[in-house]
Amino acid sequence: MMTSLFSMFDPTTVSPIPMNWSSMILPSILLPLVYWKPQSRMNILMKKMTTTLNNEFSSLFTKTIMMKGTTLIPITLFFFILISNITSNFPYSFCCSAHLSFSLSLALPIWMSIIMFFWIKLTKTTLSHLVPSGTPNILMPMMVMIEMTSNIIRPMALAVRLTANLIAGHLLMALLGNTLNIKNYTWLVILTIQTLFLTFELMVAVIQSYVFSVLMTLYSSEIS
Repeated sequence: MMTSLFSMFDPTTVSPIPMNWSSMILPSILLPLVYWKPQSRMNILMKKMTTTLNNEFSSLFTKTIMMKGTTLIPITLFFFILISNITSNFPYSFCCSAHLSFSLSLALPIWMSIIMFFWIKLTKTTLSHLVPSGTPNILMPMMVMIEMTSNIIRPMALAVRLTANLIAGHLLMALLGNTLNIKNYTWLVILTIQTLFLTFELMVAVIQSYVFSVLMTLYSSEIS
Protein backbone atom coordinates (compact mmCIF):
# COMPACT_ATOMS: atom_id res chain seq x y z
CA MET A 1 0.00 0.00 0.00
CA MET A 2 1.34 3.41 -0.98
CA THR A 3 1.84 5.89 1.84
CA SER A 4 1.78 8.80 -0.61
CA LEU A 5 1.45 9.44 -4.33
CA PHE A 6 5.22 9.83 -4.75
CA SER A 7 5.99 6.54 -2.97
CA MET A 8 5.62 4.80 -6.34
CA PHE A 9 9.07 6.21 -7.15
CA ASP A 10 10.61 4.93 -3.91
CA PRO A 11 13.71 2.84 -4.80
CA THR A 12 13.68 0.79 -1.56
CA THR A 13 12.61 -2.85 -1.49
CA VAL A 14 11.81 -5.42 1.15
CA SER A 15 15.01 -7.33 0.41
CA PRO A 16 18.41 -6.09 1.64
CA ILE A 17 19.58 -5.73 -1.98
CA PRO A 18 17.83 -2.96 -3.99
CA MET A 19 16.85 -5.25 -6.85
CA ASN A 20 14.61 -2.64 -8.46
CA TRP A 21 17.63 -0.73 -9.78
CA SER A 22 18.51 -3.86 -11.74
CA SER A 23 15.54 -3.02 -13.98
CA MET A 24 17.95 -0.80 -15.92
CA ILE A 25 19.87 -3.82 -17.26
CA LEU A 26 17.40 -6.70 -16.96
CA PRO A 27 15.58 -5.92 -20.28
CA SER A 28 18.92 -6.04 -22.09
CA ILE A 29 19.88 -9.34 -20.45
CA LEU A 30 16.51 -11.00 -20.99
CA LEU A 31 16.29 -10.34 -24.72
CA PRO A 32 14.35 -13.05 -26.57
CA LEU A 33 16.45 -15.59 -28.46
CA VAL A 34 14.85 -14.58 -31.75
CA TYR A 35 16.67 -11.23 -31.46
CA TRP A 36 20.03 -12.94 -32.12
CA LYS A 37 18.86 -14.60 -35.35
CA PRO A 38 20.28 -12.65 -38.32
CA GLN A 39 17.06 -12.66 -40.37
CA SER A 40 14.52 -12.24 -37.58
CA ARG A 41 12.07 -9.34 -37.72
CA MET A 42 13.33 -7.93 -34.45
CA ASN A 43 16.93 -7.99 -35.66
CA ILE A 44 16.01 -6.36 -38.97
CA LEU A 45 14.01 -3.67 -37.13
CA MET A 46 16.93 -2.92 -34.81
CA LYS A 47 19.31 -2.65 -37.76
CA LYS A 48 16.99 -0.22 -39.55
CA MET A 49 16.62 1.88 -36.41
CA THR A 50 20.39 1.90 -35.86
CA THR A 51 21.04 2.91 -39.48
CA THR A 52 18.47 5.71 -39.30
CA LEU A 53 19.88 7.02 -36.03
CA ASN A 54 23.42 6.80 -37.38
CA ASN A 55 22.48 8.93 -40.39
CA GLU A 56 20.62 11.39 -38.16
CA PHE A 57 23.45 11.82 -35.66
CA SER A 58 26.10 11.95 -38.39
CA SER A 59 24.37 14.98 -39.89
CA LEU A 60 24.46 16.75 -36.51
CA PHE A 61 28.18 16.27 -35.91
CA THR A 62 30.60 18.65 -37.62
CA LYS A 63 33.50 17.42 -39.72
CA THR A 64 35.96 18.78 -37.13
CA ILE A 65 35.23 16.06 -34.59
CA MET A 66 33.49 13.49 -36.81
CA MET A 67 35.31 10.17 -36.94
CA LYS A 68 34.46 6.51 -37.21
CA GLY A 69 32.37 5.41 -34.21
CA THR A 70 31.43 8.94 -33.08
CA THR A 71 27.71 8.20 -33.26
CA LEU A 72 28.03 5.04 -31.14
CA ILE A 73 27.59 6.93 -27.84
CA PRO A 74 24.32 8.77 -28.74
CA ILE A 75 22.85 5.63 -30.35
CA THR A 76 23.64 3.53 -27.27
CA LEU A 77 22.28 6.30 -25.04
CA PHE A 78 19.04 6.40 -27.05
CA PHE A 79 18.39 2.65 -26.77
CA PHE A 80 19.31 2.53 -23.08
CA ILE A 81 16.93 5.35 -22.13
CA LEU A 82 14.25 3.98 -24.47
CA ILE A 83 14.29 0.55 -22.82
CA SER A 84 14.23 2.12 -19.34
CA ASN A 85 11.32 4.38 -20.24
CA ILE A 86 9.20 1.70 -21.90
CA THR A 87 9.67 -0.93 -19.19
CA SER A 88 8.64 1.60 -16.53
CA ASN A 89 5.12 1.71 -18.02
CA PHE A 90 4.36 -1.86 -16.97
CA PRO A 91 2.42 -2.34 -13.71
CA TYR A 92 4.47 -2.82 -10.54
CA SER A 93 7.69 -1.91 -12.36
CA PHE A 94 10.34 0.48 -11.08
CA CYS A 95 10.70 3.76 -13.00
CA CYS A 96 14.43 4.48 -12.81
CA SER A 97 14.12 7.22 -15.46
CA ALA A 98 12.02 9.29 -13.05
CA HIS A 99 14.96 9.64 -10.65
CA LEU A 100 17.28 12.61 -11.03
CA SER A 101 20.23 10.46 -9.95
CA PHE A 102 19.65 8.26 -13.02
CA SER A 103 19.36 11.02 -15.61
CA LEU A 104 22.09 13.16 -14.09
CA SER A 105 24.51 10.22 -14.01
CA LEU A 106 23.99 9.93 -17.77
CA ALA A 107 24.17 13.62 -18.65
CA LEU A 108 26.98 14.83 -16.37
CA PRO A 109 29.82 12.42 -17.30
CA ILE A 110 29.18 12.74 -21.05
CA TRP A 111 28.94 16.53 -20.82
CA MET A 112 32.13 16.75 -18.73
CA SER A 113 34.05 14.57 -21.18
CA ILE A 114 32.87 16.76 -24.09
CA ILE A 115 33.82 19.99 -22.33
CA MET A 116 37.23 18.65 -21.25
CA PHE A 117 37.95 17.43 -24.77
CA PHE A 118 37.17 20.80 -26.33
CA TRP A 119 39.07 22.82 -23.73
CA ILE A 120 42.17 20.63 -24.06
CA LYS A 121 42.20 19.94 -27.82
CA LEU A 122 40.33 22.94 -29.24
CA THR A 123 41.08 25.68 -26.74
CA LYS A 124 41.02 28.62 -29.18
CA THR A 125 37.79 27.46 -30.80
CA THR A 126 36.13 27.00 -27.42
CA LEU A 127 37.20 30.44 -26.23
CA SER A 128 35.89 32.04 -29.43
CA HIS A 129 32.43 30.57 -28.76
CA LEU A 130 32.23 32.43 -25.45
CA VAL A 131 32.07 35.77 -27.28
CA PRO A 132 29.76 35.87 -30.33
CA SER A 133 30.96 37.83 -33.33
CA GLY A 134 29.97 41.49 -33.35
CA THR A 135 29.70 41.78 -29.56
CA PRO A 136 30.65 45.30 -28.28
CA ASN A 137 33.74 45.41 -26.09
CA ILE A 138 31.80 46.68 -23.09
CA LEU A 139 29.48 43.63 -23.20
CA MET A 140 32.20 41.00 -23.65
CA PRO A 141 32.67 40.19 -19.92
CA MET A 142 28.91 39.80 -19.49
CA MET A 143 28.63 37.59 -22.59
CA VAL A 144 31.41 35.34 -21.28
CA MET A 145 29.55 34.91 -17.98
CA ILE A 146 26.26 34.20 -19.78
CA GLU A 147 27.81 31.63 -22.11
CA MET A 148 29.67 29.92 -19.28
CA THR A 149 26.46 29.73 -17.23
CA SER A 150 24.52 28.26 -20.17
CA ASN A 151 27.20 25.61 -20.66
CA ILE A 152 27.27 24.71 -16.97
CA ILE A 153 23.50 24.25 -16.59
CA ARG A 154 23.13 22.09 -19.71
CA PRO A 155 23.52 18.69 -17.98
CA MET A 156 21.07 19.74 -15.25
CA ALA A 157 18.58 20.89 -17.90
CA LEU A 158 18.89 17.56 -19.71
CA ALA A 159 18.44 15.58 -16.49
CA VAL A 160 15.49 17.63 -15.23
CA ARG A 161 13.73 17.48 -18.63
CA LEU A 162 13.84 13.68 -18.72
CA THR A 163 12.93 13.23 -15.06
CA ALA A 164 10.10 15.80 -15.03
CA ASN A 165 8.37 14.32 -18.09
CA LEU A 166 8.49 10.79 -16.70
CA ILE A 167 7.31 11.87 -13.23
CA ALA A 168 4.40 13.90 -14.62
CA GLY A 169 3.18 11.06 -16.81
CA HIS A 170 3.41 8.38 -14.14
CA LEU A 171 1.67 10.57 -11.57
CA LEU A 172 -1.24 11.17 -13.92
CA MET A 173 -1.46 7.44 -14.63
CA ALA A 174 -1.48 6.74 -10.87
CA LEU A 175 -4.24 9.31 -10.31
CA LEU A 176 -6.37 7.84 -13.09
CA GLY A 177 -5.81 4.35 -11.67
CA ASN A 178 -6.99 5.43 -8.23
CA THR A 179 -10.24 6.82 -9.67
CA LEU A 180 -11.11 3.60 -11.48
CA ASN A 181 -14.03 1.89 -9.75
CA ILE A 182 -15.73 -1.04 -11.47
CA LYS A 183 -18.96 -0.40 -9.51
CA ASN A 184 -19.28 3.11 -10.91
CA TYR A 185 -20.97 3.57 -14.28
CA THR A 186 -18.11 5.84 -15.47
CA TRP A 187 -15.48 3.08 -15.24
CA LEU A 188 -15.56 2.46 -19.00
CA VAL A 189 -14.80 6.13 -19.74
CA ILE A 190 -11.94 6.19 -17.22
CA LEU A 191 -10.54 2.93 -18.63
CA THR A 192 -10.63 4.35 -22.15
CA ILE A 193 -8.88 7.55 -21.04
CA GLN A 194 -6.27 5.53 -19.16
CA THR A 195 -5.60 3.34 -22.21
CA LEU A 196 -5.20 6.39 -24.44
CA PHE A 197 -2.93 8.01 -21.88
CA LEU A 198 -0.81 4.85 -21.69
CA THR A 199 -0.37 5.05 -25.47
CA PHE A 200 0.63 8.67 -25.07
CA GLU A 201 3.17 7.68 -22.40
CA LEU A 202 4.73 5.15 -24.75
CA MET A 203 5.19 7.92 -27.31
CA VAL A 204 6.68 10.16 -24.62
CA ALA A 205 9.13 7.38 -23.74
CA VAL A 206 10.39 7.31 -27.34
CA ILE A 207 10.41 11.10 -27.75
CA GLN A 208 12.28 11.78 -24.50
CA SER A 209 14.99 9.25 -25.29
CA TYR A 210 15.41 10.78 -28.75
CA VAL A 211 15.45 14.34 -27.41
CA PHE A 212 18.02 13.45 -24.73
CA SER A 213 20.43 11.86 -27.22
CA VAL A 214 19.91 14.55 -29.88
CA LEU A 215 20.51 17.41 -27.45
CA MET A 216 23.64 15.72 -26.14
CA THR A 217 24.86 15.43 -29.74
CA LEU A 218 24.00 19.06 -30.50
CA TYR A 219 25.84 20.27 -27.40
CA SER A 220 28.95 18.40 -28.47
CA SER A 221 28.85 19.65 -32.07
CA GLU A 222 27.77 23.21 -31.27
CA ILE A 223 31.00 24.25 -29.60
CA SER A 224 33.31 22.80 -32.27
